[in-house]
Amino acid sequence: VASVKINTSGSTHSSSNGSKGQLVMDNQTLKRLIERAYSVKPFQVTGPRWMEDVRIDIAAKFPPDTKDDDRFLMLRGLLEERFKLAVHRESKDMPGYGLVVAKSGFKLKPVDSGRSSMDSEGGRVQTLTAKNASMAQLTDLVARSLGEFVIDKTGLDGVYDFELRWISDDQNTNATDADGVPSLFTALQETLGLRLQPQKVPVEIVVVDHVERVPIEN
Repeated sequence: VASVKINTSGSTHSSSNGSKGQLVMDNQTLKRLIERAYSVKPFQVTGPRWMEDVRIDIAAKFPPDTKDDDRFLMLRGLLEERFKLAVHRESKDMPGYGLVVAKSGFKLKPVDSGRSSMDSEGGRVQTLTAKNASMAQLTDLVARSLGEFVIDKTGLDGVYDFELRWISDDQNTNATDADGVPSLFTALQETLGLRLQPQKVPVEIVVVDHVERVPIEN
């Protein structure tokens, strides 16, 4: 059971909160929803540019014992039903990164599992506030920020609380702005004790053949 609405707030702030049997996604772009439905990164989805301008609010309920893979399938079905989404897949090798533990060691301690949330603030300086976040979720966010494929090779289980701040428009590993805010590469190492290791990987591309701007009414 799901409610799907166009968000017309004009805000760039988005959030996603989930618990057993419920998922609430606020102000997510249509492109981001497609990424989540197919478990892919931003650069793995090609289609109309306006998909990044259309923002959506979704409130969904499902059986509490639903597996994660089935939740992705449900979101896919929802987009197919409400937005008439149709895609096909292609594959190609692309440069990317492996997210690994830095030589200095991982700096966080796991927390008790609970409701997961990742709130991000846009602008030149990006701020991510994460609660009960897994390394897979962090890897996904890093990939979206860099626009490149990133694989979780940390080997770290569990979930973590942390705040990460970085310059969004500078991928120089040693860069900082006038206020001392580092690049994402440096922020990951200094704040979390993680490092991005360059490597080439085969990447699946999701090509959007058709999608509507406005969803069918709830």
